Amino acid sequence: MSNAFVPVPALLEDIVTETPTIKTFVLRPERPLPFKAGQFVQLELPGLGEAPFTPSSDPREPERIEITILKTGLVTNALHELEPGAILGLRGPFGKGYPVQKLAGHDVLVVGGGVGLAPLRALLYHLYAEPDAYGRVSIRYGARSPEELCFQRQHEEWVAREAVDFTPTIDRPAAGWKGHVGLVTTLLDDLDMDLERTYAVSCGPEVMLKFVTWKLLDLGFAPERIYLSMNRNMSCGMGICGRCNIGTHYLCKDGPDLCYADIKDIPYALG
Repeated sequence: MSNAFVPVPALLEDIVTETPTIKTFVLRPERPLPFKAGQFVQLELPGLGEAPFTPSSDPREPERIEITILKTGLVTNALHELEPGAILGLRGPFGKGYPVQKLAGHDVLVVGGGVGLAPLRALLYHLYAEPDAYGRVSIRYGARSPEELCFQRQHEEWVAREAVDFTPTIDRPAAGWKGHVGLVTTLLDDLDMDLERTYAVSCGPEVMLKFVTWKLLDLGFAPERIYLSMNRNMSCGMGICGRCNIGTHYLCKDGPDLCYADIKDIPYALG
């Protein structure tokens, strides 16, 4: 039995620049590391520290894991300076991940903001792999500017998929941009979906999650049909350190993707 405290060595095979501040790190662990969409890992930079990230790659490929990282702090800044060939460490996976069994047979609304599309990308791979098991997949994604839109190399592929619609938006007008302008919540105004057979899954900055949740509730979504990726304060991954609790829920064990119905009465749940 493997020790959850000991990282698995992983070769950094490639680095893909997604935006000026976001890179995707392609890792090949010493042994396959099976994970479910939405589960997270602790990525270690030897000699500096570790930080939690949710893989953005296809869960069907545990021998090759992609982690998409925003440059935002000590560990992430150092990771962005690496070159292929470096050896990193991976602990996990931790958490329950997305409720894919509940989503089966239903339409799925995916709402992402900025680098928050990364965990959702793993879910999209899962949904795309079993098109007959799920209904329509509607993706609404926002970023501050066109150059900050993540995974642009795949947007056309997503648009071309049957039973999938993808709409991006940027916060403010930009030269050359012909798409939608406005916060991602504005993409929900004309949502053409049967709410009684649709689950909503959202990941992004905490302030975005709050306003997306309020918008979905205003539209008539039941709290039981809203799932939020609450990636915050996760450290040990096993509910030991106690840093990531929301009420009686530990994000590292019970999440990091929580049903809004389970946290709606906790005052600080959405910041």
